[in-house]
Amino acid sequence: MDRDPQDNPDVESTDSNSLDVVETQLPAEEDGLEHLRLEVKRTRTNRRLDKYLSGRLGKDTSRNALQRYIREGNVTVNGKIVKPSYTIRIGDVIDMMLPPVKKQEIPAEDIPLEVVYEDDDLIAVNKQADLIVHPARGNWSGTLVNALAWYFKMNWRDISEMPTSGEAFRPGIVHRLDRDTTGIMLVAKSELALWRLGWQFEHRKIQKTYTAICHGLFKLDEDIIDHPIGKHPKIREKYAVHRKTGKPYPSTTKQAVTRYKVLQRIRNVGQSQASFTLVELYPKTGRTHQLRVHASAMNHPIVGDKMYGGGPIYRSQLLGQNDRAEGPLITRQALHAHTIEFAHPRTNKPMKLEAPWPRDFTETLEVLQTMGQQL
Repeated sequence: MDRDPQDNPDVESTDSNSLDVVETQLPAEEDGLEHLRLEVKRTRTNRRLDKYLSGRLGKDTSRNALQRYIREGNVTVNGKIVKPSYTIRIGDVIDMMLPPVKKQEIPAEDIPLEVVYEDDDLIAVNKQADLIVHPARGNWSGTLVNALAWYFKMNWRDISEMPTSGEAFRPGIVHRLDRDTTGIMLVAKSELALWRLGWQFEHRKIQKTYTAICHGLFKLDEDIIDHPIGKHPKIREKYAVHRKTGKPYPSTTKQAVTRYKVLQRIRNVGQSQASFTLVELYPKTGRTHQLRVHASAMNHPIVGDKMYGGGPIYRSQLLGQNDRAEGPLITRQALHAHTIEFAHPRTNKPMKLEAPWPRDFTETLEVLQTMGQQL
């Protein structure tokens, strides 16, 4: 059912029979700024200027941006500079100098994609290492979304047709993997899939299985890690395990639960005599860096995860040459999302998709098995 603008306090009526404002589009300035004039004919009482303009301009201009424009003097009322909190009145003439709306485009980039499954509603890919999922500050290109834009372009479709949850640079994205975590990822191609897959993730109806190579030997074959996770108190991009009593950062703590199962233990590897464990991880919750933080909290950080205490593996080190770093096997975190189970968003039929281990993962495991003792 369509809502009447009167039902939404942030949207002003534009019915010609009850006109509340006269809008005039004046010629653009030489610097490209858009000059907009609004003459207020009717308004509700106690209406803030920034909120009023946000309702008039819609999603093209955010309220935060409007507040900044007003403070910088790019918005005047009756020829005078005012504050964002100014209360508008009948008869006010509002002049605005706004930059032209930038079209939000995602450049298509020819980045290889391994498509595991695709239909009209979704696409599943086996994400490679060193690939960020979507554009963001500092990384506007070279992402999975840029690769998808190219893929769809080659298949006679524009990525702008993909559904979003209001964030233009995350079309179809319903979940993410860390930059150096490899494996299966689902991307919604239809509005129905975006909503229903999102609902399944939110209500923990989707089962993901990861494989990791960790430092050291796990004592138990299976167990559940139930450690709450929060932002690291000193390192902005890092997360940490907090106890539920949580001092001194209780407000940042969220429940995080991971089940694990040991697949193989490998000890006395080469001259280094190092030990490793191949483990499956089943996250019940989906916190940022959850598996990496939980593994580190058990004193078994994931191999290659430098942020959380895991070191890379080089052949030279396994041969006891600790003063060298030669023959790299795996230098990024050895974490792979190999299976995902969910209900198809249209048919509701159960689906299970798998992504094979990447080469650096399999080769590392083969070397460890060859040089060590398997338990």
